[in-house]
Amino acid sequence: MDALALEAAAGPLEASLRRARAWCVHLYTATGLAAAAGMAVCITRGGEPAFRGAFGLMLAACLIDATDGWLARRLRVKEVLPTFDGRRLDDIVDFQTYTSLPLLLIWRAGLLPAGTDACLLFPLVASAYGFCQSDAKTDDGYFTGFPSYWNIVAFYLYALRPSPGACLAIVLALAALTFVPWRYLYTTQPGRLNALSNVGVAVWVALLVYILADPALAPLDGARARPWVWASAFYPAYYMAASWAVTAGFLRQ
Repeated sequence: MDALALEAAAGPLEASLRRARAWCVHLYTATGLAAAAGMAVCITRGGEPAFRGAFGLMLAACLIDATDGWLARRLRVKEVLPTFDGRRLDDIVDFQTYTSLPLLLIWRAGLLPAGTDACLLFPLVASAYGFCQSDAKTDDGYFTGFPSYWNIVAFYLYALRPSPGACLAIVLALAALTFVPWRYLYTTQPGRLNALSNVGVAVWVALLVYILADPALAPLDGARARPWVWASAFYPAYYMAASWAVTAGFLRQ
């Protein structure tokens, strides 16, 4: 049923309420831009407390991104507001919060070897390529190519502090995987494997909230925080292993 048919079926008041609710969903998506602005301020300021704040805002942006699509489908936003492209708004927010700002943090925190900062242009361009692919998100619940989770990459590189050379190798390898058409789980979509993965997501998010919120675990790259960071790394490791197993045909949704 299209927007005109919905308005005809509901009265004028109900139609107005539908539009108001739909615009609220788009506004909810746009709050990711407020998170992005806060991230930019924190990253520019630099230092441990500011970087911790930036990671907290990245997590908040992830939670918004994980829930706005469900709200949009439930309230049939695309049908109620057919002239406004919520997916385009979502992509604008995601590129800032998942790619450009996390890469800026990697640069600002000095995680790469001296003189190699220009290499961050490679994941930036690779992510732009990935975002623009028509098959970046498949109908059966997957991403095609590495899905630009640079916020997660930045967190673990910062908190675990591998050598600068290892950081550079990880960044370049993941950027290259953007162009490789392997399948990666799209956990907010239907599917048994996605549903199972969401259990892991819940535990992972709880661990990250604890790591970022407890002042006793400061600094993030310190001895007290490191065991908790390693414990939280179970989910990214599972996610990559499960995604590659799906690509190899060992797992199915």
